[in-house]
Amino acid sequence: MAPQVLLIKDKMEVRIHECLDELSTDLADQIEELCEESIKDHGVFAVAISGGSIISLMRKLSEAPYKKTIDWSKWYIFWADERVVAKNHVDSNYKLAKDNLLSKLPILPSHVYSINDSLTAEEAASEYEFVIRQLVKTRVVNVSDISDCPKFDLILLEVGADGHVASLFPNHPVLEEKNEWVTFIANAPKPPPERITLTLPVINSAANVIMAATGGVKAEAVRMAIDDMDPECSVLPARMIQPSVGKLVWFLDVEAASKLTRFS
Repeated sequence: MAPQVLLIKDKMEVRIHECLDELSTDLADQIEELCEESIKDHGVFAVAISGGSIISLMRKLSEAPYKKTIDWSKWYIFWADERVVAKNHVDSNYKLAKDNLLSKLPILPSHVYSINDSLTAEEAASEYEFVIRQLVKTRVVNVSDISDCPKFDLILLEVGADGHVASLFPNHPVLEEKNEWVTFIANAPKPPPERITLTLPVINSAANVIMAATGGVKAEAVRMAIDDMDPECSVLPARMIQPSVGKLVWFLDVEAASKLTRFS
């Protein structure tokens, strides 16, 4: 069954699916299309991923036909956020992605950029930003047309029940960061407390941002992020994801979309 598609704004689309399997297939189709466009345009596909269920939702990429039809040699993988733990730790976003997706795909190991897990959160954020800056210089990662921020071809984010995305949490001072590309958090409101994250200006400079949310527990956050609401809802991190030039696409199941006024 085709998803119900809501066009909220010129650059924002909401795709609502009856089941997770349909959502995963639609997501894989979308990623393949964006990959082809990016490679045709500038020869690479630079993708930043987050943790949580977004990795599970991307699982179709490791299956036919995508595993054979996608040019994986052109993929470069980054993390939109990471927990400052060892790479083999159960809380590691790297481990989650490696075990459940990356190990099943023929992506070159040298194209996978994880954080240095031997550093402090502050040091790891600084080093990760340095790595990205070097790759911007060599045009592996594009630069924004309207700022000096990196322009990832795609950033994939999952929305938390509290409306957080990456490691950008509601009412946290890191939401105000305007100068750094990557910053650190020492006191995240959910464990583990130490994390690094791409900042809002970087996320909003991406060519494409995909936001995913599934399950009724996410319905209120989705409503606050997408529907027209009172001014205080504008401080919800998920609502603050508004690409300056790029396109934003939401992937939802019917439960997560159940409180949207345009859908219910």
